[in-house]
Amino acid sequence: MSAPSRSDLLATAVGLTLGAMLDHVVPDPRRGHPVAGYGRFAAALERRLYAPTRPRGVVYTALAVGAPVAAAVAVDRLTRRRPVLRAAATAVTTWAVVGGASLRREAGAMDRLLAADDLPGARNRLSHLCGRDPAGLEPPALARAVVESVAENTADAVVAPYFWGAVAGIPGLVGYRAVNTLDAMVGHRSDRYVQFGWASARFDDLLNLVPSRLTALLTIGAAPLVRRGAAGEAWRTWRRDGGAHPSPNAGQCEAATAGALGIRLGGRNTYGGAVDERPVLGDGREARPADIVPAARLSLLVGAGAAALGAATLILRALVRPSRAARTSTSRTGAS
Repeated sequence: MSAPSRSDLLATAVGLTLGAMLDHVVPDPRRGHPVAGYGRFAAALERRLYAPTRPRGVVYTALAVGAPVAAAVAVDRLTRRRPVLRAAATAVTTWAVVGGASLRREAGAMDRLLAADDLPGARNRLSHLCGRDPAGLEPPALARAVVESVAENTADAVVAPYFWGAVAGIPGLVGYRAVNTLDAMVGHRSDRYVQFGWASARFDDLLNLVPSRLTALLTIGAAPLVRRGAAGEAWRTWRRDGGAHPSPNAGQCEAATAGALGIRLGGRNTYGGAVDERPVLGDGREARPADIVPAARLSLLVGAGAAALGAATLILRALVRPSRAARTSTSRTGAS
């Protein structure tokens, strides 16, 4: 596949920016969301291919990711040197795969339930953000769960799509979201998926290595806008605690967020009745419901920074790339 032209890169930058704006103003549909449709496709493919082995999981991941990426590559080719069409296609794809507004809405819903002392409602709503067992969780534990989920999903659902969109355009956006969706579906360590989901989980870890660390850096940069003088604490906490988490990526964002908000994250979680003791991240007080809104605001700032950085990277690539006329002139000169 030939390298994108200057106009292609600029159109992708415009589309990425428009898609980021659409994420703020156009809510996800209750039915017919493209990611939900992909989930149904992946589930149907799993029913045909499942076996509790890693090789079968590798085949499943390759087919489940390869199909949408092939479609995205076709769209990429059809929109070459058609800047308006390319910008529109990129904008719609970005809106479909970025989940920043949905993430903040769920955090806001948890904040309102806890503010109203609706503990049963908050426990029931927690499943919209994470998979830990909510039974018996008190407000501080619920608040910690929300802040941790917002921090991790800011990397997974916001920064990473912008990063891969800047790197590879529409195929990058689609490919990343496919892998991340598979990780959520089959990447957990249950008896059914510990082998079959291994490839999806490791692929997701690989694709998030850079975005998770970029999220941490953007969190550090945005920290003073949420809490005065917090950048230094966020930096120190990230450098010290970012690698303590069992995930190679989640701890990066959570540690930076803990430092930015001046709280402690990590500790005991329960999933499906199994207790998971995680290292404590940060030196501050325990999380409380009042930290949910600042965490959501931090996520908004980080997402805006990631979108701006992605668009700026594409514009810079366009500026340093020779124009089509210049390349043709150089080719003719060389031929003579």
